Amino acid sequence: MKQDASRNAAYTVDCEDYVHVVEFNPFENGDSGNLIAYGGNNYVVIGTCTFQEEEADVEGIQYKTLRTFHHGVRVDGIAWSPETRLDSLPPLIKFCTSAADMKIRLFTSDLQDKNEYKVLEGHTDFINGLVFDPKEGQEIASVSDDHTCRIWNLEGVQTAHFVLHSPGMSVCWHPEETFKLMVAEKNGTIRFYDLLAQQAILSLESEQVPLMSAHWCLKNTFKVGAVAGNDWLIWDITRSSYPQNKRPVHMDRACLFRWSTISENLFATTGYPGKMASQFQIHHLGHPQPILMGSVAVGSGLSWHRTLPLCVIGGDHKLLFWVTEV
Repeated sequence: MKQDASRNAAYTVDCEDYVHVVEFNPFENGDSGNLIAYGGNNYVVIGTCTFQEEEADVEGIQYKTLRTFHHGVRVDGIAWSPETRLDSLPPLIKFCTSAADMKIRLFTSDLQDKNEYKVLEGHTDFINGLVFDPKEGQEIASVSDDHTCRIWNLEGVQTAHFVLHSPGMSVCWHPEETFKLMVAEKNGTIRFYDLLAQQAILSLESEQVPLMSAHWCLKNTFKVGAVAGNDWLIWDITRSSYPQNKRPVHMDRACLFRWSTISENLFATTGYPGKMASQFQIHHLGHPQPILMGSVAVGSGLSWHRTLPLCVIGGDHKLLFWVTEV
């Protein structure tokens, strides 16, 4: 490993549009572990990528676009459905988007003739987070600047509605117990809801504002991470409602926090674009300093590969990939 933690992206893929958001498919579905979706001002692009870290005969990265969906409005968020399968006949691609017009769109495609989308309307302000229930994929949760968290079925009907005390910034579903939902608010409160009882069961406090992003660690669901102000914060929910660990990382305010999918000690953060560039950092809880730092001219979005210690960020007409060690 280089002594200097700052480095350029290991791989890049050119895109036809500015990339606002990018998401690896987090679910194991046939050979779709490397499905990737990214959204720009008008389009959502679904592609596959294979890396030399997993296939010996690949040099660097092998990327292929499967389909481009016309979206007509800026894409702000993307969530994959666990129903997505590339190994079925015909294949099934299913995902939803949040957009600048405050609507959710649910896309279904067989990558051939069937390409449908349904609009889910109800939010009255920008949508900051959305996620499918990870087991069955039959519900979608979303949070918004309108101070609500809403649960929708795939017909677009709201099945639950939680009133928040401030804008909802992030929402995560428990990977096993699908009646548990985590909602993070801008005022620094993170609440866990029981969807059966439709009430909050636990809350955490960041003591710092604004909280911009939070994420549930899927490798260890007692761990929650977030960024608020300039800092990253990590909670052990069995110990305290206050952060166990925190550190200032981003000068121009922190923007996104994402746990790695393969290690409970590895996570990434991004900062808001400063005068020159967006800062991107990978952290390991065993190291006092970031183990990798990068910068993107105009970066947005952040997602970890499902099986590799590899991150992607969207940039100006490109995707940028960084690789680290576990």
